Amino acid sequence: MARAGIAAGADGLMVEVHPKPEEALSDGVQSLTPERFEELIRQLKPVAEAVGRTL
Repeated sequence: MARAGIAAGADGLMVEVHPKPEEALSDGVQSLTPERFEELIRQLKPVAEAVGRTL
């Protein structure tokens, strides 16, 4: 969804990040670890560039 959002022109994304999602007080199931968040950003950069945007 994040990649599609960037490709569609979204100006921002809301992503939950937690170092230990299983211990998060809320939304742990949908939280990314910092490492997975870094990977997401690496994946989003070329999508943004392809549509003339930057991160």
